[in-house]
Amino acid sequence: MVMVLPIYEEEFAGLYYNTAVVVDADGTIAGKYRKTHIPHLEKFWEKFYFRPGNLGFPVFDTQVGRIGVCICYDRHFPESWRELGLAGAQIVFNPNASKPGLSDRLWEIEQPEGAAANGYYVCVPNRVGSEENEFGTEAVNFYGTSYVVDPRGNFVGEKGSSEHEELLVRDIDLDAVRQTRNDWQFFRDRRPEMYTEIAAS
Repeated sequence: MVMVLPIYEEEFAGLYYNTAVVVDADGTIAGKYRKTHIPHLEKFWEKFYFRPGNLGFPVFDTQVGRIGVCICYDRHFPESWRELGLAGAQIVFNPNASKPGLSDRLWEIEQPEGAAANGYYVCVPNRVGSEENEFGTEAVNFYGTSYVVDPRGNFVGEKGSSEHEELLVRDIDLDAVRQTRNDWQFFRDRRPEMYTEIAAS
């Protein structure tokens, strides 16, 4: 089993990252990813706690395939998905702590779009339950509904529970990654020289 473990990483006193460590099936650490995009939104004031990641979007060779990670808020940026696709990811893990509100509709479409646009699987765990913040304001209620998406953007099985913790088990076929990319050739047909605003900004 390969594990993707979100952690609160302290590089040194006062310098923290929202990080996910990828542990290979033999127990060795394949590497880590630090969350690139840090939100500053109601009940998600992460800029007070975390520095933006500085490791880019690495992809790790593991015993189950080439794995990439983008954490929670990273999913709102198409560049995150594309960087991982161009780096050769076959499976992307997108761990979340998402609540009802602004992202309800985005929760249903962003990860399937990222999977389809880049031809890889996306595994989308989200926590359940409630958590009060340190200021004593209304609790944040997380909606769970974890899921897996195939390289064509289809859900693999049903979504997970919105109320209780569970282990979501899904079968995937990495040949579908190769087949989807051969069918669509999105990477081949890109025109980076035409994306001037993306490159300049």
